[in-house]
Amino acid sequence: MFSKKRLAAAAAVATSAALVLAGCAGGGTPEGGATYDPDEKVTLDLAFWGNDVRADLYNQAIDAFNEEYPNITVNATFLGFPEFWEKRQTEAAGGGLPDVMQFDYSYLRQYSENGLLLDLEPYLGSVIETDPLPENILSIGVVDDTTYGIATSTNAWGLFTNPALLETAGVEEFAGGDWADYSDWVSEVTDASGGAFWGGSDFSGRIQNLELQLRSEGKNLFDEDGTPGFDEERLKEFWESGADIRDGAGVPQQVVEELTPLGAFDSARTASELTWDNFGAGYLANLGESYTELGLVAPPVTEEGAKDLYLKPSMLHTISAKTEHPEAAATLVNFLVNSPESGEIFGTNRGLPASETALEAAELDPLSQQVKEYEESIADRLGDAPPVPIVGYGTLEEKFRVLGTELNFGTTTVDDAVEQFFAEMDVVLNQ
Repeated sequence: MFSKKRLAAAAAVATSAALVLAGCAGGGTPEGGATYDPDEKVTLDLAFWGNDVRADLYNQAIDAFNEEYPNITVNATFLGFPEFWEKRQTEAAGGGLPDVMQFDYSYLRQYSENGLLLDLEPYLGSVIETDPLPENILSIGVVDDTTYGIATSTNAWGLFTNPALLETAGVEEFAGGDWADYSDWVSEVTDASGGAFWGGSDFSGRIQNLELQLRSEGKNLFDEDGTPGFDEERLKEFWESGADIRDGAGVPQQVVEELTPLGAFDSARTASELTWDNFGAGYLANLGESYTELGLVAPPVTEEGAKDLYLKPSMLHTISAKTEHPEAAATLVNFLVNSPESGEIFGTNRGLPASETALEAAELDPLSQQVKEYEESIADRLGDAPPVPIVGYGTLEEKFRVLGTELNFGTTTVDDAVEQFFAEMDVVLNQ
């Protein structure tokens, strides 16, 4: 029932230009609301990204699902994040997406506008329970007034730290401040470690950190119509702000490459990592028994009082527009999102459960409780979520990452990187 494919997350995400219109769902829209016939024997394909830890959790969830729905066979597969989207790209071009997919917010507009995802409206309130999902959570999966995805969980951008490494270095936790303060702190940790590890990595290599700064200036990374909230000069300024970290304060890119598929943070080679707060469980699992806790604090600020942070869906569940079993697929989505069993099994592996039913059933371990408290602590910095990412956002995010890697290797200059990114953005926005 449950097959695993283990591939290292090394390949780049394929371009989105080749997506093909896949047509409407084979099941159509049932009259009077959608319901599932429990006597119907069907088989569904479920695809998700993750590692062995998450795969075991999905395995448990599928077992629990089959106790209630024994006639629905679920064949599940998983890949690393880049490979997951490469495979979806190939399947989309051939019209063969899995029935149910774990889905990233970055690709929701792209796949929905290409007719690849099932309209979930007919199933809301019937097969898919909506009472446990706050309206602002339900609206996350809406593109052009149509619901295409249901958020499993939410997360927020944060700064993870390694208390054991900080104690070794004799440096206190990052106490807050702006991005220059953070760079100084990273340098302090690196110097204090005596070469054993580094304070962090180049924050300017992540497009989310640029977005955070733009939101503090009252701008979006991209507006609804695709207009960027930055120009060449602003991007140059951002990439130049990472120069001190690239020049020795941060972990060298060569070390990062040698650690793949693990990262520098979950290999205990850096003492901090800016990322989404649902990454904590994976970090602890990878770090091993020698590390029993993580720090989690708010990221640097650009302007005090700005609503720069927001809750995003750590992932969603969507259904292929061509599924032959839409009601059964919606039943599986509802279980994975809303059931008490899902909350108990997944905890915060997929982020803090979005469903109140799932959250109430989740027995939060210390790290999960820490994530919950963290999101409560940043309430004064939480603003409205930005527009659903533009078509091709995933391609631009990957290009940004690749250019950041080249900047760290020293194989390109900031000026050249800016030129390359805007050239890529011009292609993506005008395709």
